[in-house]
Amino acid sequence: MKKTVALLLLLFAPLLAHAQGMVSAADLRATEAGVAMLRQGGTATDAAIATMLALGVVEPQSSGLGGGSFLVLYDAKTGKTTTVDGRETAPMAATDRWFYDAAGKPLSHFAAVPGGRSVGVPGALRAMALAHRKAGKLPWAALFAPAIRIARDGFSISPRLYNSLSKYTDHVDPAYRARFFGADGKPLPPGTRVRNPEQAALLERIAARGPDSFYVGPEAAKLVATVNGAARNPSKMTVGDLAAYDAKERPPLCGRYRGYRICSMGPPSSGGATVLMILGQLERFDMARLGKDSPVAWHLFAESSRLAYADRDRYLGDPDFVTVPLKGLLDRGYLAGRSALIAPDKTMANVDAGMPAGAPKRVPATVQEVAGTTDLAAGDAAGNVAQVTTTVEGPFGSGLTMDGIILNNQLTDFDIVPAKDGYLVANRVEGGKRPRSSMAPTIVFGPDGKVRLAVGAAGGSTIIAQVAKAIIGVIDWKLSAQDAIGLGLLYAPGKTAIAEKGTDLEVMVPALRALGEDVRPAALGLKANAIERVRGRWVGGADPRSEGVAMGQDGTVVVIRRVLDTPNRPSE
Repeated sequence: MKKTVALLLLLFAPLLAHAQGMVSAADLRATEAGVAMLRQGGTATDAAIATMLALGVVEPQSSGLGGGSFLVLYDAKTGKTTTVDGRETAPMAATDRWFYDAAGKPLSHFAAVPGGRSVGVPGALRAMALAHRKAGKLPWAALFAPAIRIARDGFSISPRLYNSLSKYTDHVDPAYRARFFGADGKPLPPGTRVRNPEQAALLERIAARGPDSFYVGPEAAKLVATVNGAARNPSKMTVGDLAAYDAKERPPLCGRYRGYRICSMGPPSSGGATVLMILGQLERFDMARLGKDSPVAWHLFAESSRLAYADRDRYLGDPDFVTVPLKGLLDRGYLAGRSALIAPDKTMANVDAGMPAGAPKRVPATVQEVAGTTDLAAGDAAGNVAQVTTTVEGPFGSGLTMDGIILNNQLTDFDIVPAKDGYLVANRVEGGKRPRSSMAPTIVFGPDGKVRLAVGAAGGSTIIAQVAKAIIGVIDWKLSAQDAIGLGLLYAPGKTAIAEKGTDLEVMVPALRALGEDVRPAALGLKANAIERVRGRWVGGADPRSEGVAMGQDGTVVVIRRVLDTPNRPSE
């Protein structure tokens, strides 16, 4: 087993608990941007938007204005939870053969990623604008100030960014690569200070002119020219596609687990529904008694995951285009029937999707999701919460850039082949459609109805398992949010399970195999963030696998960093 190196960095105070606001994000500089908004009297949503903007500067491999977002917002005054869908859309010219070559053959996933055709109409900025109208307090321009300063004055390349630059930039624009690479053709080392003046100027224009300036006029024309003029896989996007884009307020997807109310993002994300299915199928088992160190507990988690992922693959998609049987999938009777397939002492020989009420006839999806995402959580002194997952899809998205920002490759989250065995796939490409996602920003309410936990993750389809594991860790195993997201993961989206290398799960592999699990150790490249409410105070958590930081409004920071000695570890 590779050695695990743990580093505890404690600044200013021994406890990370505050009656005031709290922000947790994947980078200290972005966390500081959010905290700055709280100090100016901003809401959790203000803090979340400023954090998102700063992450787009310092973590360009993962998110930015060229991508999309899902936000789950809680209003403490009204007790209402809402969600904002900022998922990208396919150009109206897109057909179900969008990713076929001139010979009529479907492209492989990795051949489809580079260039213009993988780029969806970016939704992150319109999502921020909708969230700000609903739950913001500070002026729009104020939210941009930290990100503008970082991009203009410069920032240091972090080890994680360096890792991504070393492995995932072959498809990125040469001009953009030049910002992060030296004359020797190698990435600039960690700690090197770089600037992004083009991004700073873009942020300044949007701050002054408002979000619509990105979707109409010169900016929109430049984006369209970039994707349509791409050397690889040129698109057929129009300025009308951008002008017509709207972020959507959607009802939260809520369910119950052991008396806790769990609210997450509904379709076109599959994340919330799949998390709720995993938990619902596990409710009949005494996970608390088994405990986090029990191979049986993790075996049950794996089996429930397999069932939930099978249903996800078959039924989840954009609800504006396909019928999604959410009510049937989350029906307690249906989940009980699926749970009955799980045994504590053996592994299912085969796993198929079920037939919930309202289910149409479809075939499972075959989409490959690549981990290139980030997550953040913010809570303010009034008790409002914003949990956000935001992404450009794979590391550095499509590789195309404009005005210093990365453009997403979100459309490769669609199924490239639209039909199988004579049936259409729910997640096939269609003009104006939003590709299915695994992102699962989630807020958990205690039996008293008050916010207990806000948690989300990055890492492609592992997001679902990460969030479900964290909720079990807090509710069943009575762990802090920090310890729950720091637990190793057993990821089982299908027959073979992956035990996260370098964690206690790797040690359990023999015992899991004795239960019939087809399991192998591997690195997973996980990244999660959380805040929790404990005795009326915010407590923050950040993933020890990442460079994540949680910071209170008074500046208190605790960073727990564990570096796994896995040289081929995936990027987020």
